Amino acid sequence: MQRLTYTLNKKKIINDPVYGFISIPTELVFDLIEHPYFQRLRYIKQLGMTHLVYPGALHTRFHHALGAMHLMKMTIETLRSKGHAISAEEEEAVTIAILLHDIGHGPFSHALENTIVKEISHEDISALLMNNLNEQFNGRLAMAINIFNNTYPRRFLHELVSSQLDMDRLDYLNRDSFFTGVSEGIISSDRIIKMLNVKDDHIVIEEKGIYSVEKFIIARRLMYWQVYLHKTVIAAEQLLVKILERSRELALNGKKLFATPALDHFLTQTLSREEFMKGTNHLEIFTGLDDTDILSAVKVWALSDDFVLAKLCSDFVHRKLFHVDITNEPADERIVAGLVQKAVKKYGITTSEASYFVFTDSIRNNAYRPGDGNIRILMKDGTIKDIAAASDNSNLEALVKTVKKYILCYSKDLV
Repeated sequence: MQRLTYTLNKKKIINDPVYGFISIPTELVFDLIEHPYFQRLRYIKQLGMTHLVYPGALHTRFHHALGAMHLMKMTIETLRSKGHAISAEEEEAVTIAILLHDIGHGPFSHALENTIVKEISHEDISALLMNNLNEQFNGRLAMAINIFNNTYPRRFLHELVSSQLDMDRLDYLNRDSFFTGVSEGIISSDRIIKMLNVKDDHIVIEEKGIYSVEKFIIARRLMYWQVYLHKTVIAAEQLLVKILERSRELALNGKKLFATPALDHFLTQTLSREEFMKGTNHLEIFTGLDDTDILSAVKVWALSDDFVLAKLCSDFVHRKLFHVDITNEPADERIVAGLVQKAVKKYGITTSEASYFVFTDSIRNNAYRPGDGNIRILMKDGTIKDIAAASDNSNLEALVKTVKKYILCYSKDLV
């Protein structure tokens, strides 16, 4: 009798709401997408607490990574059509690098970065996880890791993964615009990609694409003010940060709190950067964390016998967010002190505990930073100019400046 053998079809097509059909290019890429490290991204929202302002913003890091992978494929095709030799191995490696660029994100993405694990960025954790995957896949990710770390000889490949005009930004602007409904963030990513070229081992934009790049920079600035730094988004994310800070304070002082095993691991100990980076156990436990760990804990903590934690969590669950003032100058210290005393009196708490309900911080908007991986324009005469110098848009000079604003957050009960 003839034995039938079945092989898994790894040539999959995914229907993406932003781009339509996305194909998975190779079997290795398919296997990486199937890996638990990557599947975890399905349960981490791309925009943290933004859905409390824009209800449609429930898309995930998983969606974003696949979208960036799709744009990378289009870019490689464009560069090859312009005579640049990119091997199949390099194409797969740069595709893997962009696919895994966000794999180290923790719960609620940027909202809780440096809160669960101190002094460690998601890029650090992404690099650690890529090294782990490289071992699991017998060294087949070595070139992708070199591209990700900018140690591969052809530097322009790294710039496609991480720069001021990379596939990450091209995807998240359009994707975040789509799901929030904020049309100001829509960019012509197709046209920008068609205008890409390579000169002196750097990614450049051909001069005729200059207006599309201007629109990209302006869209990024607008999305920061209207979405990422929206005052209500700040209020929600700051509330979540305060919840984690209070829970850690209690847990480190010996109070037993409800938590999943993964969350409990990071609540009950303070790890140095060195301890986390060297201990594989911490990394593996981190890969068990996603948004659901935090949300389940918050719902239970709303019933805590600790007033501060219970109040913060109850407000979070019922969307009673902080009041936020955004100003060009730091808040008046007398006003802050007055609000602190109001909190002490109203809630019957200490001055130290009142800092969970009244506090200040600052925010920054960097649409474009000249000198930090410049956006290079390839002029018709073959010279290279920075976008800020090449543009005839006087507004762009203002856009390159970092805008810093100050925030004052306090419970609405204190108004």
